[in-house]
Parts: sequence; structure tokens; C-alpha cells
Amino acid sequence: MPIVSVQDVTKTYATGFQALKGVSLDIEEGEILALLGPNGAGKTTLISSICGITRPSSGRILVGGHDVVTDYRRARKLIGLVPQELNLEPFAPVGPAVAFSRGLFGMRRDPAKVEEVLRQLSLWDKRKNRMRELSGGMKRRVLIAKALAHEPRVLFLDEPTAGVDVELRRDMWNVVAELKKQGVTIILTTHYIEEAEAIADRIAVINGGRILLVEDKARLMAQMGRKNLSVHLREPVTELPACLDGYGLEICNEGRTLSYSYDTKSDGTGITRLLSDLHDAGLSMRDLDTRQSSLEDIFVDLVKEHA
Repeated sequence: MPIVSVQDVTKTYATGFQALKGVSLDIEEGEILALLGPNGAGKTTLISSICGITRPSSGRILVGGHDVVTDYRRARKLIGLVPQELNLEPFAPVGPAVAFSRGLFGMRRDPAKVEEVLRQLSLWDKRKNRMRELSGGMKRRVLIAKALAHEPRVLFLDEPTAGVDVELRRDMWNVVAELKKQGVTIILTTHYIEEAEAIADRIAVINGGRILLVEDKARLMAQMGRKNLSVHLREPVTELPACLDGYGLEICNEGRTLSYSYDTKSDGTGITRLLSDLHDAGLSMRDLDTRQSSLEDIFVDLVKEHA
């Protein structure tokens, strides 16, 4: 049974705006799911609905088998949420604030567990510092520590590395990888698509309140990925000969490069014929290179297609 099951969920606000339109999504225990979508796509509303912050207009959401509406306390106890906003009490010391978060969920005092979480996030030496004394990156770590204090089985990370420097971002993803080893299910939203590409097991794309796809990351890139061939010319061109019209070539780099895209799934790439036609047209090549389309390319294409 999936650890999180979203079943045909809709959310319509009092203004009439429909933020979620029949969303269904199963999330397996121990996986990392990246939820991608442009601003206003419904990401935050979906997360808020699963966490019990927003009540769905229709449909059902189960976390660990518990309904988030009718069995709210049990469902919410399984969830840790790291919000995008840095809402922290400025004068609260780090250690007691993390311990207090554990108590909010009815967990018994456990200084050893709090210490473990703080050390895991490189916060142990900051445990007596007040929040106002911390950098933005350290405050982000405190939010994660507070979310982990009650030992949740599902962790939501809403733009967790926004405003964080490269070193801290790398450290955070190391923490995420360690949590996955411990069996924690992680759902993250991020604008850093390369990070989703690096650490996620599956990708879900949401736009306009609908899930466009949910797919294994490697399978998604194999099925939908395209490759790009860059032909670097010895002499720049300002326009293409008529014999090359059918290739969809783009002139780049002030005429010094021709860009050719082809589908990795097709039987033939057309590259051999293209190179022959380039030779016949009198265009001399200096070099060639290919690039596999990234997850960002796929994401942008998907959103455009469903706009």
C-alpha cells in the first residue's frame, strides 16, 4: 500500500478559483518524488491538502492508511513539513525550539534524538544560538530539524534550498540521501530542476491543477528525451541552402553553429543523411558534438504542450 494516496482530489476556493482538478497520485514508501510545476500550478495547494493545512473540496487523501480529514491527528503525526518561508521565532534558541517541535506531536522528551537530528544537520554547535543570530542557510536547516524532530515517515520539502549557498545545498541533499536510506519518504518541490534530476526516483509534473505525468525519472528521460547535434562550421553562414530546409536546423553562434534535434526513440536519427547534404551544400564542418536533453527541457516542453 502506498504511504501517501491522493484520490481524485479537487480544491475550489471561495473566489471560484479551482486550484486542484481531480488530482490522483500514489507515493510509495521510501521513495524521493520531485513535484515540478510553474508558479500557480497547484504544488503548494496539493502539499497543503496532504498535510491537512487546506481541506480538499472533494476526493480523499490517505497517509499511512489514515484519512487526513477524518483521522487528522494520526495522519499528521506521520508527516514532517519544511515550508518555503523562514517563519522562526527570532529569540528562540535552536535546541529548545527543535525539542519543542517534537513535543507538539505528543512525543516524549528524547534529548538523544534531538541531538542526533541537530548533529545530522550540522547544527549541534549552534544549539544555544538564537534564531536571529543564524544565516539564512542555517535557518533553513533549523526548519528541517524541526520537521524531523518527531520522526516522521513522510517529509515534505517545499523549495528547501531557496536562497541557500552551493555548499549548504550539497550538504542538504546528503541529508536527504541519508533519510532515504532510513526509509523516510521525501516529496520535494524545487525550482532547481537539476537537483530533481540528480536525486529523485520519480518525477511528477503538475500544471493548471492537474497532474500531467508521474514517471520514473530514468524512464521519463529515455522515453521523452531528445538529443541535440551541434555542427560547428569552418565558415559562418547567414542563411541555409534550400537542400537543408527539411531538417529544422537552427543557426546559432552568429552563424558558426547549426543545431539539429532528433528523437532518441526513432529508428533513424537522420544524421548520416544530414552530414551528406551539408557536404553537398559546400558547408565545411570544423567539429560535432551531441547533448542529451535535460529534465528541464522535458519539463518546459510538457508545460508548453498543456498550456
